[in-house]
Amino acid sequence: MAKRDYYEVLGVTRTVTVVEIKKSYRRLAMKHHPDRNLDNHEAEEKFKEAKEAYEILSDAQKRAAYDQFGHAGVEQSASGRRGSGFGDMFGDVFNDIFGGGSGQNYRGADLRYHLDVSLEDAVAGTTVEIRIPVHVACKICDGSGAKKGTEAVICTSCGGHGQVRIQQGFFSVQQTCPHCRGTGKMIKEPCLDCHGEGQIQEHKTLSVKIPAGVDTGNRIRISGEGEAGTGGAGSGDLYVEVQVKRHDVFTRDGIHLYCEVPIAFVTATLGGELLIPTLQGKASLKIAEGTQSGQQFRVRGKGVKSVRSSAIGDLICRVTVETPVKLSKKQKKLLREFDEALQGSRSKHSPKHSSWLDGVKKFFD
Repeated sequence: MAKRDYYEVLGVTRTVTVVEIKKSYRRLAMKHHPDRNLDNHEAEEKFKEAKEAYEILSDAQKRAAYDQFGHAGVEQSASGRRGSGFGDMFGDVFNDIFGGGSGQNYRGADLRYHLDVSLEDAVAGTTVEIRIPVHVACKICDGSGAKKGTEAVICTSCGGHGQVRIQQGFFSVQQTCPHCRGTGKMIKEPCLDCHGEGQIQEHKTLSVKIPAGVDTGNRIRISGEGEAGTGGAGSGDLYVEVQVKRHDVFTRDGIHLYCEVPIAFVTATLGGELLIPTLQGKASLKIAEGTQSGQQFRVRGKGVKSVRSSAIGDLICRVTVETPVKLSKKQKKLLREFDEALQGSRSKHSPKHSSWLDGVKKFFD
């Protein structure tokens, strides 16, 4: 049976945060846990399925690989976890839900930043500066949360284990100590700057390199620029999500660019040469004699360089023959004389019009 999409398994969208992923996983894990569903094979399978989805989507690198390549991108990692025994899985879920290990250190949360860029910058690449609010380790107490010159003491509620055992219905579970929040330590004299949190909020200015060829939906990962971890654990990562703004002239489809080019009736009839804009400068577009409205011309190599390869797209120009307006009496007279000159040979000069007339004759008979 084909695997279900991990986001579908957890009942979340693809843009959901890690916090929301964890909440959904907790809900499903408690609902389908085998101890609450004795001899229920279906519940056990749903429990395992939810856990596998959570393990992938809660890890930034695995989630990025899954978003790009699907199950194939994380198959090796997932299969390795599936090989572990059910007892390991039982222990893991309670560590995730109720907290596990004494003196827990938590890696900092990943951050997401939405960045609007112009089409020109997306195609050529650029470097931009962004300003983000982040929690960083307090410099006064070095992230300990304790007043300078003092130290945290062992938590009297959990004895330094970071967990307390509670009774949940018919079984006993361990839960993160509410007094020390799983750290195993308590602060008697909190730092005056961070008020015992060990972190303070700052605004950080970062320089972000935008590679040539990025498109809407692409993410740029900046390692270690997320929230600060606790208890000396590492910081999270920053993910810059790109949104390419609409352009007045060009539209984009992958590595190709498209634009509308209005041309004069005479140019379409007799042919000619036009100067057209490209994102790399001006280019010459040769219009063939007898060009029809809607016809497309390809200017090779004037599109977008792929962000993942050396391929370069094209600029595709769709011409629109413009009907003359606000004509003088003399100009109208000349056009009527021109139209009369075509009488008797219209099928030669307007083949589409003539074939269309042949097709609709039956409606008038």
